[in-house]
Amino acid sequence: MHQEINFKSNFLQELSDRGFISQITNTQELDRLLTQEKIAAYIGFDCTAESLHVGSLIQIMMLRLLQKHGHKPIALLGGGTTKIGDPSGKDEARKILTEEKIAQNLNGIKNTLAKFIKFDNAANRESAAIIVNNDEWLKDLNYIKFLRDVGRHFSVNRMLTFDSVKIRLERDQPLSFLEFNYMILQAYDFYKLNKEYGCRLQIGGSDQWGNIVNGVELTRRIAAAENDNSFDNLLNSRNKEADEKSNIFGLTSQLLTTSDGKKMGKTADGAVWLDSSMLSPYDYFQFFRNTHDADVIKFIKLFTDLEVGEIDNLSKFKDQEINKAKEILAYEATKICHGQEAANHALNKAREIFVAKTNNSFEIKKIDFTDSIRLVEVIKATGVVDSNNESKRLIQGGAVKIDSTNISDINHFYSQDSEFDIAIGKKKFFKIILRKI
Repeated sequence: MHQEINFKSNFLQELSDRGFISQITNTQELDRLLTQEKIAAYIGFDCTAESLHVGSLIQIMMLRLLQKHGHKPIALLGGGTTKIGDPSGKDEARKILTEEKIAQNLNGIKNTLAKFIKFDNAANRESAAIIVNNDEWLKDLNYIKFLRDVGRHFSVNRMLTFDSVKIRLERDQPLSFLEFNYMILQAYDFYKLNKEYGCRLQIGGSDQWGNIVNGVELTRRIAAAENDNSFDNLLNSRNKEADEKSNIFGLTSQLLTTSDGKKMGKTADGAVWLDSSMLSPYDYFQFFRNTHDADVIKFIKLFTDLEVGEIDNLSKFKDQEINKAKEILAYEATKICHGQEAANHALNKAREIFVAKTNNSFEIKKIDFTDSIRLVEVIKATGVVDSNNESKRLIQGGAVKIDSTNISDINHFYSQDSEFDIAIGKKKFFKIILRKI
């Protein structure tokens, strides 16, 4: 764990105050650099799904803070590396995706990231974020040339000591040669971003430390080799510029676990997606609202824009006041990801349901069906009315809300497993669980 120190750089100081920092390759030199100039820094995201989930949120928030302090975020999407799969933290090889699926996932992740960082930052164009796809340089690599120019800088002996490899081998779990190459390609990404975009810093989770160090070392070695091979560089200012450009760094955050030791973002129902089409804003709100008491302040620091001083005041909350802090956490996190209107909607719905539960008027109804089931039949099944016609009249009268949204279509139906909250009038609230049999 990174020791608490006072940084001169506002960016590093805020990262430290909020509890992000785990390790830095050269702390004092990076701190000095960040006080003197604005830099470009990157985080890589492989395209294994159509959306990122809460497990990536720490890294995304670090990019957000980077931009807040005037630096340039680079979101590197792994259109190329996704074809291989990162073995870090994995017990088995990832499923190989088609190029079409990778392209679909890449577009979805672009849309997710646009919620958190500005790609057209009119207020400060120098800090406008950019997206880069590493397939641009990986898809046409000449294998022999790559081995000669890049592979020679890597020691297999050392690669075998990295946790991403060592753990799999210790468990006698297969590690393909394809995956073994991943760390070399990630290191090469850093070199290409440094060369093409002047990127000086790679950020990632602590499980990426070995890969990040590889990238730092590779970039410096190639830059040194290029300088040694160019007599002209010794005679003009480009040598100094090349030296400065190769002065690069790595920074990691802790992999976040909750107070009960579980991995952040994992729930009984699956991943907590950042895309509203894969997880509703209300369910996203509820994920944070259900945070353990011991994690609330930590999560507010990591996942909201509230100033640290304001968060320190919230840390004084005791007993029932903790629920107010949880509500603030859920609201602020939802506002960043889904917008203020969605956050207001989720907050109001959560309060409605809380009142219903308090008044013992909230019930869970499990309903089985075969081919499909109409909403009017669902309403009748709750017992609030005795006929489908009465259900229709409630819908037509605007008395039915599903997940706090008014429903006016009397022909609304379901053909798949579904779970939702339904309000019928102002006093009847149900959690509906539909199961197709």
